[in-house]
Amino acid sequence: MAALVNESRDKRGDPPVPVSRQGASSSAVAPRPRERADLSGSSPGGERTAPKQSVSARPKGGELIVGRLTAHGRAHYQFRSDEDLSYYLKLLTSRGERTLWGKDLERAVTVSETRPKVGDLVGARRVGRRAVTVTARERDGEGRILRQEEHHAHRTRWVVEKVQFFAERARLARRVRDEQADVRESVRAHPELKSTFLSLRAAEAFAARRIADPNDRARFLELVRGAMAGSIQKGEPLPSVHLRDRRERTQQSPTKAISRKPEGPTR
Repeated sequence: MAALVNESRDKRGDPPVPVSRQGASSSAVAPRPRERADLSGSSPGGERTAPKQSVSARPKGGELIVGRLTAHGRAHYQFRSDEDLSYYLKLLTSRGERTLWGKDLERAVTVSETRPKVGDLVGARRVGRRAVTVTARERDGEGRILRQEEHHAHRTRWVVEKVQFFAERARLARRVRDEQADVRESVRAHPELKSTFLSLRAAEAFAARRIADPNDRARFLELVRGAMAGSIQKGEPLPSVHLRDRRERTQQSPTKAISRKPEGPTR
């Protein structure tokens, strides 16, 4: 479960999706129009796109946005000096230039496996959300803070990689979905899938022990396989399973010798 992150300043650079709270006070702080838009989010998952450059106001969640990376970096949201700092990606897509905004984009670019650079053909995809706490502020006409209030919300997580990465992940996902695929051959060709197939084997063993009905068991394994393949295709980190060597376990847990106390003389 994602931990709440306390924020002490506005999050206009990374628009959250508010989480409703029961019993909220009717005298809650009403943020100014720009801050109200920040709390509601301009699209599912928190993507912010500059109005003049936006191709779609509400792209589908999990959509892979492909384009030539023309620029990226920290900047005030929508390049307005009165907005908070955020992070942007400019992509030249087949439908025109598109600017994506979000604080997590900086992390996604930094930890990217393919290390995309300006000029590369890249893909950007929202892969999830994490819970955060944001602060809504009411300001006067000169921008001075009058009141503020914290709200629970969600922040979008991104994956940003070169397009070859997503093409390879799609191939790996097809391998995982194929129930007839030879596991040994798949692992030999793609060692990075070893942990995935070990996890599937563990799921099969669990289903064999706990699910009596064959149809229910097949459905369960289908869901597990589909979830793993979907995660791989989206670009999320591959599962990691570490198995200890049997000899290592034996050395760590040696069999204790049974000692007997000498019997006393019989009386």
